[in-house]
Amino acid sequence: MDLKSLIRDIPDFPKPGILFRDITTLLRDPDGLRYTIDFLTQKCVESELKADCVVGMESRGFIFGAPLAYQLGAGFIPVRKKGKLPAAVHRIDYELEYGTDSLEVHQDALHPGSRVLIVDDLIATGGTASATAKLLQKFGCELVGFGFIIELRDLQGRKHLPDVPIISVVEY
Repeated sequence: MDLKSLIRDIPDFPKPGILFRDITTLLRDPDGLRYTIDFLTQKCVESELKADCVVGMESRGFIFGAPLAYQLGAGFIPVRKKGKLPAAVHRIDYELEYGTDSLEVHQDALHPGSRVLIVDDLIATGGTASATAKLLQKFGCELVGFGFIIELRDLQGRKHLPDVPIISVVEY
């Protein structure tokens, strides 16, 4: 399936000079969405990425992470923006393409030794994924890999990530 044909390009968003890859057009297509989840699942199985939990970052990581967790027989852990989780959290502040941000996860979400797979819709510079990996280190988790729907190869986000398998469905 040609997933690129289902991903809309929006120039100059969120600021001039940025070409935004919009997945909402992929999400509305039932066949495209099913193919994306099935393909990501297949690649995780082929790469032997056995995870106890799939960790998805707010908000588009939730869209792909939860069904992937279901397919893999794993739990799902949401990583949220600052102030969105009701119980005690671990937090990390980090740089991203357009400024700074914070991510949080419940302190009781994971246990030492948990095998985790981090999933998001897109990897650009790698800032959010790298910050999430560092956040999970606070638990003593074993990071088994990363899964992304879109990878912007020219931005070299991979070089900022730990040395674990990285799966991307579509590359630009």
